[in-house]
Amino acid sequence: MKHTQTTNESLLKNSLQYMSKRNTQQRRHSILAELNISGEVSVDSLAKQFDISEVSIRKDLATLENSGLLLRRYGGAIALPSEITESKNDKLSKQKKIIAKYAATLVRDHNRIIIDSGQTTSALVNELQNKIGLVVMTNALSIANEIHALENEPTLLMTGGTWDASSEAFQGQVAEQVLRSYDFDQLFIGADGVDIERGTTTFNELTGLSRVMAEVAREVIVMVESDKIAKKIPNLELGWQHINTLITDNDLSESVRAQLIAQGVNLICAKEVN
Repeated sequence: MKHTQTTNESLLKNSLQYMSKRNTQQRRHSILAELNISGEVSVDSLAKQFDISEVSIRKDLATLENSGLLLRRYGGAIALPSEITESKNDKLSKQKKIIAKYAATLVRDHNRIIIDSGQTTSALVNELQNKIGLVVMTNALSIANEIHALENEPTLLMTGGTWDASSEAFQGQVAEQVLRSYDFDQLFIGADGVDIERGTTTFNELTGLSRVMAEVAREVIVMVESDKIAKKIPNLELGWQHINTLITDNDLSESVRAQLIAQGVNLICAKEVN
């Protein structure tokens, strides 16, 4: 009898969580619809309209802004100008989205993961919104903000350290020390280029933190678009011996695929799913 009661309570809890998430999604769709009509919305009016707290509305607006769907302003939000929309779409390319969607399938509930700074790795965050119990470490403020806005509320960890303007992320010895205090299931990291013979490469000379990230993670997953592969960049970031999986798009030639596989890496050429 006790087992049946526990099971029923669990089913009810899951049902309520599903309904809550669905209601949140519907509310955000309604906010966008209103924004498209009026051009602006206020936190106060939305809170009264949906009969929820202003804190919840601010979280809705933060999530929608991080998804590139609006711009927050004091007391509310405005519609995204067309020129900014075009710029954001250029940054988050179709290939990045395809790579991020596949990368998310490798993340299990309750995993402890690192997401390094970068546009491709940033695309992964929104794909994690249905994962349960995640612990996520990052060295990028922009990624931290996106993680904080997720409805499933992963545990967020920041490396801290010295701010590096070129990578728009924290680097240095403090960040390395913080990382070494933990262990992680997976590291998701991008690259400026991929040297088929050596590994991932970067324009940034500060490669120490990337290597520590790889040291403290049981699985290292590189996310990179195919046009960066075989790109000649001088600074080696991670050698092939430190990389488990490389996820790219489906535009690689057969000869390049064979060369990458020969390096012992698990190569995944992700395809768009209709």
